[in-house]
Amino acid sequence: MASVTYEHVTKRFGDVVAVNDLNIQVADKEFLVLVGPSGCGKTTALRLLAGLEDITDGKILIEDKVVNDVAPKDRDIAMVFQSYALYPHMSVYDNMAFGLKLRKYNKDEIKRRVEQAANILGIESLLDRKPKQLSGGQRQRVAVGRAIVREPKVFLLDEPLSNLDAKLRVQTRAELTKLHQRLQATFIYVTHDQVEAMTMATRIAVVNQGVLQQIDTPQMLYDKPNNLFVAGFIGSPAMNFFDAHLRKDGNNLFVDTGTFSIKVPDEQAKIYMPHVNKAVIFGIRPEDIHDPKYEAPGIIAELVEGKIEVTELMGNEIFLYLKSGEHNYVARVDPRTSFKMGDDVQVSFNMGNMHIFDKETEQAIR
Repeated sequence: MASVTYEHVTKRFGDVVAVNDLNIQVADKEFLVLVGPSGCGKTTALRLLAGLEDITDGKILIEDKVVNDVAPKDRDIAMVFQSYALYPHMSVYDNMAFGLKLRKYNKDEIKRRVEQAANILGIESLLDRKPKQLSGGQRQRVAVGRAIVREPKVFLLDEPLSNLDAKLRVQTRAELTKLHQRLQATFIYVTHDQVEAMTMATRIAVVNQGVLQQIDTPQMLYDKPNNLFVAGFIGSPAMNFFDAHLRKDGNNLFVDTGTFSIKVPDEQAKIYMPHVNKAVIFGIRPEDIHDPKYEAPGIIAELVEGKIEVTELMGNEIFLYLKSGEHNYVARVDPRTSFKMGDDVQVSFNMGNMHIFDKETEQAIR
């Protein structure tokens, strides 16, 4: 298998900069996920690696070889598209074997590779069927199988689960993770779905408007987002944000939103003291807002008054949509809560997990 390197890669379409000075190093056997909203440049970055688009500036390396001018067929990559693009008149076997036949592999080698891939994916019984006889999940497996038989250095997957229903997407996510572990290959996966990214990736690269925002492990992106965009994109429901300023009162530091004021934990206050009286954005995740009756032991809890406007029962948890003054926010609370729509309540904010961002730069204050 192989490592992949983007070195100062830029792609322009006329006056539009789709990818802007992208620098990423993908380790051998890594599962890297490029994630971001539609139109952010993640698919373009993948197509540049595949050779389906020309690079405007910079270079891409597979292992230690620059591939800017290498034809797609000679890059030793395999790509799985959002559209499975199976030949409708061919059987599953012939769809998976087609690329190998073009490369003049002998029949025995083709048979070995197709049967091996079919066994890995659990589609041995489907080899004689046509695509129209398959479900969406089965077609997706065939498309992945067509990539596996190539035995490439790098697998590229462009939103391969977007055409599947919700239940099948969850199941197939797990299958792709197991497949990566079994093949011990380098996977680069594009999606707009941050849940897919969080559950499958060894590292995630968050992209917005062609610019890499942050690249790190899923847990680090969740715990320590670099900026407001990453904080709002990673996590579901999204992080709550409040316009605020930092106010000092004696030896204590408070986040003042105008509607409510809450104390910053003493061990974190020294980090934010240089920003006293400055405009900031206070962030806290829905799962860090609790019904005080069921809050986790040991958290640094501060009470905030609010009115419940909507409740959503999820079975294992309840989403509360709250309003405090002009501020709207979401809490994920224990399903045993007695809170209901229309109640005026107090909720506890776990200030140990709060985030503060500079209002002007939108960068996290560390």
